[in-house]
Amino acid sequence: MSFCPPIEDSGLYSAIQTRQLDRCAIEQHAIAGFELMKRAGRGAYRALRQRWPEATRLTLLCGGGNNGGDALVIAAMALEQQLEVQVLLLGGASARVALTGEALEALRWAESRGVRVETYSHEQPLRGDLIVDGLLGTGLKGAVRGDCLELIKRINSSGKPVLALDIPSGLCADTGSIQGVAVRAALTVSFIALKPGLLTHEGVNCCGELLLDRLGVPDAVFAAFPTQRRVIGTQHRQQTLPRRLRAAHKGNFGHVLLVGGDRGMAGAIAMASDAALRAGAGLVSVATRPGHVNLVTANRLEVMSHGLSSGQELEPLLPRATVVAIGPGLGQSVWSGQLLRVVQDTTMALILDADALNLLSQGPWLEPGPRANWVLTPHPGEAARLLGCSVAQIQADRFKAVNQLQQRYGGVVVLKGAGTLIADGEQIRLCARGNPGMASGGMGDVLTGVIAALVAQGLSLFDAAVTGVDVHADAADRVAQRMGERGLAATDLIPEIRHLLNPEQIWAAVDSTD
Repeated sequence: MSFCPPIEDSGLYSAIQTRQLDRCAIEQHAIAGFELMKRAGRGAYRALRQRWPEATRLTLLCGGGNNGGDALVIAAMALEQQLEVQVLLLGGASARVALTGEALEALRWAESRGVRVETYSHEQPLRGDLIVDGLLGTGLKGAVRGDCLELIKRINSSGKPVLALDIPSGLCADTGSIQGVAVRAALTVSFIALKPGLLTHEGVNCCGELLLDRLGVPDAVFAAFPTQRRVIGTQHRQQTLPRRLRAAHKGNFGHVLLVGGDRGMAGAIAMASDAALRAGAGLVSVATRPGHVNLVTANRLEVMSHGLSSGQELEPLLPRATVVAIGPGLGQSVWSGQLLRVVQDTTMALILDADALNLLSQGPWLEPGPRANWVLTPHPGEAARLLGCSVAQIQADRFKAVNQLQQRYGGVVVLKGAGTLIADGEQIRLCARGNPGMASGGMGDVLTGVIAALVAQGLSLFDAAVTGVDVHADAADRVAQRMGERGLAATDLIPEIRHLLNPEQIWAAVDSTD
């Protein structure tokens, strides 16, 4: 039984799509449903023993569906290895009678191997060293109610580690929203395919460590149900970053023009320019308030800094640029609006972030309709303003939100947050990297600079956004691993980003195809 890390270009399948995969494996490839259940139970048990080798007592909580059947398989395996097993079946006195299909088969199979199944009641203690959550699966519709609601609260307040089977009970498989209450697991083993909700919104808080077990389902099954939603893998960098020829000059790597830095916000545009330079742009220019020119130049001598008093003064700088990024520290003043109005008239590649997005949501900047030449990088608050809705609505279904943004504004949209999403209207990529240390000022400014630099070097808008988001989050994880999440600053990422954009394996991979 092999486990796949979720960051390695795995497809993301909705609950309905996953059931289609399951049905195809059963009907087209002659894998019995109970055989898949046994594979799930065995794989999860192996993960349990690897994670908690000292555990001697298990409490397995079973619902009436296939997740409960998976838990029963684990119970039988644990009993064979002489662990103490407590199996509690939720659903009252009629729970056993209500079981059907593979879940009923699993009950009979487990009991034939000595497993004793009790009906759950509020009075029963949860005796295990750890808890196996087999209560609710991906078919949950509506809020958790009744005994299950009470039991999940008991699980979360028990202080005991939890292994969740396929998905933490109470979590929406498609959106990552909590349906009233959800199990907080230390480890989740997802079966057959990754569900989007495991990797975005509240899913990242509920899943703990995440493993994927494909249960030996043949590749042909996945080929029969292709998905345009995938997790970003490191191979994306290897496939998209261009090799630098020995005779190259700075003109080969583009000219990034960064626009922003209203009064009191010079640091934002300075960080963005530093990131663009370190991410490989051949030339980097900054258009900012006149009073900020010296600060930007002192921060990075290689950056050309121009002081602007009005939008009109920006026009002569545009023909020299390959890509324009506007937003870091832009503000929402008259000066800010003038700069955005000049920039939005150009046909070259644009990156819009921060207050450029806020201005976009307020004024008539989108005429005559969606445009193909820009990347928008909103966080949930900015996304809500762009769509005229609440942040809660954005977070309730981030996949829906990023699609709506792309349909309304065109181009490529990067919806930042836990499980950042990148959409271009045909495909979506999810970033499974990143950590809470990134919740600090300046992170978006650095990302803007990186994406702009990658566009300047010849990457498509989509590839630049995907690679930029990936290396930005990867850099944050690497720095946090060395120094901790608390106190992580945006500028800490820049040296690591440079390193990640220059890995030896990229050149080795290219050389092997020459």
